[in-house]
Amino acid sequence: MKRFFKFGVAIVALLVVVGCCSECAKECVGKEQTVIENILTRRSIRDYKAEPVCREQMAKVIECGLYAPNAMNKQTWAVRVVDAPDFIEGVTAIAVEQMPRIAEQEGFRNIFRNAPTVAFIACPEESYSGEYDCGLLSENMMLAAWSMGIGSCCLGSVVPVMNSEAAKPYLERLQLPEGYKLLVGIAFGYPAQEIPAPTPRDMSKGFYVE
Repeated sequence: MKRFFKFGVAIVALLVVVGCCSECAKECVGKEQTVIENILTRRSIRDYKAEPVCREQMAKVIECGLYAPNAMNKQTWAVRVVDAPDFIEGVTAIAVEQMPRIAEQEGFRNIFRNAPTVAFIACPEESYSGEYDCGLLSENMMLAAWSMGIGSCCLGSVVPVMNSEAAKPYLERLQLPEGYKLLVGIAFGYPAQEIPAPTPRDMSKGFYVE
């Protein structure tokens, strides 16, 4: 009788463990699908509502960026977020003066693809891993933003404008550390356009090597 009782207890315990594992597996699959869906559905957005990104949301986006992998945990990056209209309008005016034709683009409001919030990413001028680290940080930020309904777009074209003599006061406002260079600007905002369809990807670019 005691053996039967012990056997019964063992079976019940096993069923409980299997049940828990099954629930954990379901939860993991759910999380996996969510992450993959977020990656595969993210698009570059090039038109935004005028409303700046909520600062609480943007703080979480920055946090996710700062958790990106980086060489030897040196964290060789600097992130500066701007949502001040005078800054965005001032840099835009300089850009239009340098490249008048950009103002002819349909719906043009600012050089940051009409975004009301912009993140500037910088790294040390002398760093073997800084650019890679900042690339990982940037992707983390954009994916985190997308999961919250916030669109984004990488803007390499704003770097020459920001580095120009005319924009020097705006570059100084970013308060970048000594010896740092601006790598990219990232537009952030709530999309004011339909989400674009995905462009075809060449899957032959990645394969196993036997």
